[in-house]
Amino acid sequence: MNDIDNAAACLQSGGVIAHATEGVWGLACDPFNDNAVSRILAIKGRDAAKGMLLIGGSPADFHAALEELAPGIMAQVLASWPGHVTWLLPGDAFPQSIKGQHSTIACRVPDHAQARDIATAFGGPMVSTSLNRAGEPAVQSHAQAIAQFEGVVDVVVRGKTSGYVGASAIIGLDGAVIREASA
Repeated sequence: MNDIDNAAACLQSGGVIAHATEGVWGLACDPFNDNAVSRILAIKGRDAAKGMLLIGGSPADFHAALEELAPGIMAQVLASWPGHVTWLLPGDAFPQSIKGQHSTIACRVPDHAQARDIATAFGGPMVSTSLNRAGEPAVQSHAQAIAQFEGVVDVVVRGKTSGYVGASAIIGLDGAVIREASA
């Protein structure tokens, strides 16, 4: 079994993985598995009210949410994916445990082939939040992921970031920039 299939099988069985994304490493799980989501919150020490980001293998993973957007905004979203851009989309199709205190859900089709491949092999969007404990810097390398999280997560996927620095931009439902991408 290759790394992608192994990661997807882990996610499908309710596990938690560490994987590379565009600028930092991420923690991933099935967004519909409450135990896995709770486990990520515990690993990070993250407040559940903040919500979590989802990544998908393609825009089709977010079809229902995209259909609720105005045509001009939908065109902007599709033009930015894959990319280092996270959009806040209508969150009706996802559990409150993912949305936190929000009505929207943060979604991205990443500019990172391996992350997209894992989501595709998993079969849908997956939680992908930065690999770090609350208040600490995000993990930047496979070696750091192993050193800090081996034995804490079920699988650490071999890989590397795709060269971006830090977190993605976040854009709201109206197209307003909420957070600039790290430079």
